[in-house]
Amino acid sequence: MKLTTIHAGYFRLDGGAMFGIVPKRMWNKVNPADEDNLCPWSMRCLLVETGDRKILIDTGMGNKQGAKFRDHFRPFGDETLKGSLAKAGLTTSDITDVLLTHLHFDHVGGALEYNELGEIVPTFENATYWSNEVHYNWAINPNPREKASFLKENIVPLMDAGVLQFIDIEQDAEWIPGIKIRLLYGHTEAMMMPIIDTGERTVVYCCDLMPASYHVPMPWIIAYDIRPMKTLEEKGKLLNEALENGYYLYFEHDPETEMVCLRKNEIGRIVVDKRCVGA
Repeated sequence: MKLTTIHAGYFRLDGGAMFGIVPKRMWNKVNPADEDNLCPWSMRCLLVETGDRKILIDTGMGNKQGAKFRDHFRPFGDETLKGSLAKAGLTTSDITDVLLTHLHFDHVGGALEYNELGEIVPTFENATYWSNEVHYNWAINPNPREKASFLKENIVPLMDAGVLQFIDIEQDAEWIPGIKIRLLYGHTEAMMMPIIDTGERTVVYCCDLMPASYHVPMPWIIAYDIRPMKTLEEKGKLLNEALENGYYLYFEHDPETEMVCLRKNEIGRIVVDKRCVGA
């Protein structure tokens, strides 16, 4: 099994929203905000090559949205989804599967694009796209809190094109050999967190349970979460498992750090082990 980072670019989000109850004087030291209180964040996707499958986990926000949307989230940088695939020696036609952890715009937007006729079509022409029915139904009938994150043009065309399938899976059961799926309910309903056993190590694609290495400390939870106390429970479970079993945590939105492992510090708190950052 081979893992490759596929960068889909960077964007900006409000620091207060991304750090929740943590005071700005603390979080501004690790990810400084600009004059509009916006911090930079990565959209870091992961390519898993196993057997004859090339599986892309998440797709970034894409480029379908108009100027108003782009001004709000301010995408920047030279990294693009297709450009990163090209650097890995691949094109969109090589991707066999797209696993969507959840259907918020910064995770699913790149799954679709406009063609030369102005129609929205799947970006990965030969791929099967994967979600789950509980989350899909949640996304197409959004609550007011998440409505701005679930954009129908990012979701419904996948179903209309007949390329979206649902994973019917029990908690922590194996989806395909080497990849388990854990369903999470703190950030949004039935978000799917892949737990990947490469044969050499276990890598957890943390999606929005912990968007960045900054979110390892327990109180550091994003304000976007619909059930923050559930996030605490889910996060605590993962941190203890990762520490006990030597898991590597892979961060989708950390602007600098791709992957870490953990240790306990002198007072017994679980922290990032700086000896294996980016390993």
